[in-house]
Amino acid sequence: MRRVLHYVLVAAIAALLFPCIAGATNGDNLIAIGPIARSMGGVGVAAPQDAISAVFANPAAMCFGPYCPSSEVNFAGTAFMPDVKAKITIGGQTFEADGDDNVYPIPALGISVPISEQAPFWRFGFAAYGVSGLGVDYRDTDLDQAQFADFGGFPLASGTYTQLNVLKFAPAVAVQPLDWLSVGVAAHIGYASLDLQNGQSSGFAPGVQVGAIFKPMDKLHVGLNYISAQKVNHRNVADFDGDGLDDDLELESPQQASLGVAYDFLNGALLVEADVKWINWADAQGYDDFDWDNQWVYALGLQYRPIQKLALRAGYNYGKNPVNEHDGFQGTGTTTVQGKNMPTYYYETFRIIGFPAIVEHHLTFGVGWSFTPRFTVDAGYMHAFKNTIEESGTALNGQPASIESTLQESSIELGLTWRF
Repeated sequence: MRRVLHYVLVAAIAALLFPCIAGATNGDNLIAIGPIARSMGGVGVAAPQDAISAVFANPAAMCFGPYCPSSEVNFAGTAFMPDVKAKITIGGQTFEADGDDNVYPIPALGISVPISEQAPFWRFGFAAYGVSGLGVDYRDTDLDQAQFADFGGFPLASGTYTQLNVLKFAPAVAVQPLDWLSVGVAAHIGYASLDLQNGQSSGFAPGVQVGAIFKPMDKLHVGLNYISAQKVNHRNVADFDGDGLDDDLELESPQQASLGVAYDFLNGALLVEADVKWINWADAQGYDDFDWDNQWVYALGLQYRPIQKLALRAGYNYGKNPVNEHDGFQGTGTTTVQGKNMPTYYYETFRIIGFPAIVEHHLTFGVGWSFTPRFTVDAGYMHAFKNTIEESGTALNGQPASIESTLQESSIELGLTWRF
């Protein structure tokens, strides 16, 4: 138990040392956590292959993991590389810019250990990871004009610098009362920070995750998972209504429900899994204010072992862009955001320029090599294909205006696994 507590402490410290995430995949959520799940298209509800993805995707899976009945600890990191561009056209003038190109590190740690050695089998798990984030940085570009002449000295756009980060710490427990059934629960301690170029505001929020896995036959896995919403009030982040006072913004990580089905072919050498996930953006505080739709995410993943030491992985993930287009917006009016009347033109630039969570199609690949029965290295790559959102209406001065953002993403994953 002392060793378990040591790993838990390391996880918490690692997550806090690297709080910066910028980009988006399914909305502003990452498709998965850890190199195995991410290289398999984000699947993991029915048959996650390591402790990190078990706690993240379905805590019940800890009792059916390939590491059972042993203990396992995973250290993982993702280098996330978004490529974002934006353009605003007002009358005959066009202003465009590339976002600041950065590589964002996202750490993760997971552990799963047995609690009992006899039926019913109990396991404890813990994971710490960056789960979602989004941001742009157009400072010192053509879009960053604090006093735009055509607007009488008001800014050209809002949302030219945004940074949202969400981390989770998740202790979990699972029990296998029957050979074919496992159930699990995880407590979520969420930490969210938001910076809208007015200093960082952060807070904690509690949540819960429950899951179950059924094995109606030896090679078939069926998983169910639910994650509750978590809301943080970010204080004094921006002056939305232009009254000279900084306003608060409540942002709520949405509730999610998912179903996964996995099957082992070729005597276990080939694992195929398909997941479907529902993300309730439309009822999440903050996201509903900026008119996000609910999202259905579909993922397919494969893992093939030509030899026991080698795992080859591939996957695909699709989730429709949740950000609605508002063609014909009246930029001279106002839109209410959490009780504040925000100028509609700035409301639209904030939505489209500041939070372009618009990528839809993802392709992933990965490989794993077991150097010993106790030590494995996994690596992966994800690419989210370019997508563009564009809408047109009128600007603050009544002239015709169009707003456009383009986003594509890549990431490289690396993970180390020890079993003991």
